[in-house]
Amino acid sequence: MRYLSYWHDTAPAFAGGQTGPVDGRFDVAVIGAGFTGLNAARKLARAGARVAVLDAGPVGAGGSGRNGGHLNNGIAHGYADAKAHLGPDRARALYRAYDRSIDMIEDLIAEEGIACDFRRAGKLKLASKPSHVAALRTNYDLVSREVDPETRWLDRADLAGEIGSDAFHGAALFEKSAMMHMGRYLTGLAEASVRHGATIWETAPVTGRDRTRDGWELVTPRGRLQATTVIAATGAYSAHVPQAPLGYFRRRIISMGSFLIATRPLTSEEVAATMPGNRTCVTSMNIGNYFRLSPDNRLIFGGRARFSAVSDQRSDAKSGKMLRQAMAQIFPQLADVEIDYCWGGLVGMTKDRFPRAGEADGMLYAMGYSGHGAQLSTLLGQVLADLAMGRKDTNPLDGLNWPPVPALDGKPWFLPLAGLWFKVKDRLS
Repeated sequence: MRYLSYWHDTAPAFAGGQTGPVDGRFDVAVIGAGFTGLNAARKLARAGARVAVLDAGPVGAGGSGRNGGHLNNGIAHGYADAKAHLGPDRARALYRAYDRSIDMIEDLIAEEGIACDFRRAGKLKLASKPSHVAALRTNYDLVSREVDPETRWLDRADLAGEIGSDAFHGAALFEKSAMMHMGRYLTGLAEASVRHGATIWETAPVTGRDRTRDGWELVTPRGRLQATTVIAATGAYSAHVPQAPLGYFRRRIISMGSFLIATRPLTSEEVAATMPGNRTCVTSMNIGNYFRLSPDNRLIFGGRARFSAVSDQRSDAKSGKMLRQAMAQIFPQLADVEIDYCWGGLVGMTKDRFPRAGEADGMLYAMGYSGHGAQLSTLLGQVLADLAMGRKDTNPLDGLNWPPVPALDGKPWFLPLAGLWFKVKDRLS
């Protein structure tokens, strides 16, 4: 078993990063080389801006290269909850932003010639208990009536052709959802950014930010650069470099581990018995699971197996054992299948689980995707580019209040308590 991301291990490495010192004057400096930051850089460079991208690690070392490979449309919450929290107009706008972002990813892949196995697979939101069916069906009815007519309800009998498991009692099918190889998309997006004129420094953590007469100076161990505008696209990793000038976000982003395993490639018979529908799947539990087939027919199976803010080999291994047990409960036929990969990453949660984008503390920012970043981050990267160029009418999150989380400064000490609470809710629901 390899303790590394399947997406990192099976994608061509990005080779376009700068090897020399960090230096120069730029119109925009982007902190974070994931989907958000890279698409912001690509859009800005195409418009003729001088753009620098700085990352503490390699391109896509954070959540963009450590996720489950889903591009699922729809909001993390039930749509009725989103309407109650945001109001009907903003809830509809945010829902449709996820749709537009998947469309944008599809167009970008074609435009830049990125080979990353993009496919409109559809997503199944699966009812894990009989008691979950009514709420899931109610949400489906509201979504299909108000924002997404391209959805279908599947009764339990309908699931036989979709998933080889008796564990579920119905599902909502979101036809617009997609999947792709995240690592290949990352490398292609970084290469496109450089091709259009952006400059990328990897392993160049930002450790300081100083005001200058006409903008900012960013400090790294490899040198300094000046920029008129700074974009923060650091997400759950905003606390990863303690010296980074990202305190505003550390007080608002709850970094939570999410973990995955990937089996050996399944045979055609095993695929037919396990995932005949070949869609992305998400269960309805509070501490649930998500899974899909990889391009080479591995089952990639993930979830928040443990409520931890740490992802390292020891933590990932503990979570991997729990995920294997959960996988075997859903798919007993895979109980003895070999596991080739085990990895984890951090998810940037907000208190209300809605993302945020705008301007704060002298920087433009987009983050807080709360487990739905793979699909929305490309669009919000473009929103950040628009904001940097003075266009303010494309942000679906404009003006959404973002109060700090009490007693939070990077390390979410309360995660074990939250995990216990959600376990109790799952038992009682």
